[in-house]
Amino acid sequence: MGAVTTTLYVNGVERVFSMGDAFGQVPYSETLLETLRDRLGLTAAKRGCDEGACGCCTVILNGEAVPSCMKLTADCDGAHITTLEGLADPVTGELSDVQQAFLDYNAFQCGFCTPGIIMTTTALLQKNPNPSEEETRDALAGNYCRCISHYHVYEAIASLAGRGVELDEKWEGRR
Repeated sequence: MGAVTTTLYVNGVERVFSMGDAFGQVPYSETLLETLRDRLGLTAAKRGCDEGACGCCTVILNGEAVPSCMKLTADCDGAHITTLEGLADPVTGELSDVQQAFLDYNAFQCGFCTPGIIMTTTALLQKNPNPSEEETRDALAGNYCRCISHYHVYEAIASLAGRGVELDEKWEGRR
């Protein structure tokens, strides 16, 4: 029997991991958050509650905003994952529209929760380019900000309404 592998497409780049308990392998119990942070060095997704309740570790997995602390890497075989690091243009470094709006509207304070909120916002706007305030609040219900900067977040999202958000076109040459 051959080695068991898990393939992830992280920010448009194929990553193949050997699964198992041997040195250098990804244990079947390892979360996606641990793999992203500890193996790939993608540290924007933050370790907060480790219970899927705070939203600090949110990534986009196959188009859905999900808490990466609640997903096992082994269960993500073949998944397309976008982290905050993957939102900026890979060639120019230009920030995504959502990232720029958060800067323009000072939609952050300490910044710990900001990556998760940006990822949730990006997923929301991909599905619904013109969300109502209620839809925005519902989408962000899983993101917790202790600094109470949410009113700036809502202003930033409102500034993007109707414009939509696209991720895939900038990665076409990298797949």
